[in-house]
Amino acid sequence: MLKTLTLLVAITCLTSSTFGQGPLIERLRERMAARKGSVDSVELSYGKDPLQKLDYWKPMKAGSPLVIFVHGGGWKRGDKRNATGEEKPGHYLQQGYAFASINYRLVPAATVEQQAQDVADAIAHLIGRAESLGFDATRVVLMGHSAGAHLSALVGTDMQYLKKAGLRPQSLRGVIPLDGACYDVPRQIAQGGDFMHDTYIQAFGSEKERQLALSPTAQAAAPNAPAFLILHVQRVDGTAQSRALGEALQKAGTPAEVRGFDGVGLRGHAEINRRLGDPAYAATPVVDEWLERVFAK
Repeated sequence: MLKTLTLLVAITCLTSSTFGQGPLIERLRERMAARKGSVDSVELSYGKDPLQKLDYWKPMKAGSPLVIFVHGGGWKRGDKRNATGEEKPGHYLQQGYAFASINYRLVPAATVEQQAQDVADAIAHLIGRAESLGFDATRVVLMGHSAGAHLSALVGTDMQYLKKAGLRPQSLRGVIPLDGACYDVPRQIAQGGDFMHDTYIQAFGSEKERQLALSPTAQAAAPNAPAFLILHVQRVDGTAQSRALGEALQKAGTPAEVRGFDGVGLRGHAEINRRLGDPAYAATPVVDEWLERVFAK
């Protein structure tokens, strides 16, 4: 709200001068409109649990595509309200899309399997209400960061979750995982060191069969969601896991692009979520161009 008011004051001052009639004032007006749109969301319930809720931003034009975001938090924390970053809703509205950010039940009260089903159920709920919500039900992309990247990739590779929700692989146009590092769960547990080890065991257990069942890389045989854009920063495990997932999808005949960006450690990991949607951030135009392509098909 403070940022919006600041922009409004700037616009008011500029419109009183001849300079205010130029391109700068138009950019400020567009920016303010996008930020206004970013706070005009509605909360919807897709299930009975208090965490089975989502925030939805209606597009500026009826029949627009939809981008759905899944927050991170190690499968045990996080929230739809604090994981979208400052830029995403306003940016994707400005790009001509609807936007949604979903909550899901958390470990240990829920299993990762239930979380993946929550993601699929949220997608189905939105698609079922597409006409009244003002978006095109045939043009939907799923995006997630960190644990949300894992869940998005799992829903996009293991079709049992979409099927149970009454959807098909083609119900999505594609999936955009942002800097996940657990696409191959046994490998991550073995090679990921001590920092997140207990979190992985809490989420995925110690049985390799279950770990593989929850590994998008191990589930990448067709059918899958139609396309993937896998983004990572310069973390050793995130880079290796992203490349391996891309290779597994490509081997199965699923189009998958893997792109790396500057940023190291937890700071880089957080930055790709926080800044995606900022035109000055390198990943933003890459995602914009990919979305334009997959939504045009």
